[in-house]
Amino acid sequence: MKRVLIINAHQAYQGIASGKLNRTMAGVIREEMAQRGYEVRESVIERGYDIDAEVDKHVWADVIILQSPVYWFGMPWIYKKYVDEVFTAGLVQQRLLVDDGRSRDEPGRQYGSGGKMQGKRYMMSLTWNAPREAFGNPQQRLFEGKSVDDVFVSNTANYKFCGAEVLPAFSSHDVVKHADIEGDIARLRGHLAAIMPHLT
Repeated sequence: MKRVLIINAHQAYQGIASGKLNRTMAGVIREEMAQRGYEVRESVIERGYDIDAEVDKHVWADVIILQSPVYWFGMPWIYKKYVDEVFTAGLVQQRLLVDDGRSRDEPGRQYGSGGKMQGKRYMMSLTWNAPREAFGNPQQRLFEGKSVDDVFVSNTANYKFCGAEVLPAFSSHDVVKHADIEGDIARLRGHLAAIMPHLT
């Protein structure tokens, strides 16, 4: 049986962000993966976590899916804290990576080749206020033609650095001013179905 870890990185802000949409999308992911025969484990960062247990979950999982809101063009700060703690422990324990792939004797070796997560895959599922039209268009002032995956390379880099394959991101766009939750759920199901052959 294949194994998936779903990480819910939502952080609540009273009157602005209750977390309902991210819980819903994490639930859709859980349902879709279970229907395809995956054993599912979940981490909800806001509820607290044990660092070593999170390292264990990363070692256990074949697929890691992050469900997160986008706050000020990045993940909530609790997710950055989670990553710093979990990946640092994974380095110290040498379970997620050994080092950066280089050595003092061979400083010219490929940087980022010391990971131990080969064969694992990582995907982001994001909720944004930004509309879909803000991406992939050089005429758009903010992202200047960049895709969601381009914008979030700093998020995916730690998984790639550790040897995991990064899958295309999914986004629920315009969730504040022009939400289409049912449409987003259908698109998320389609996105997961499209990448599923890649995950078997």
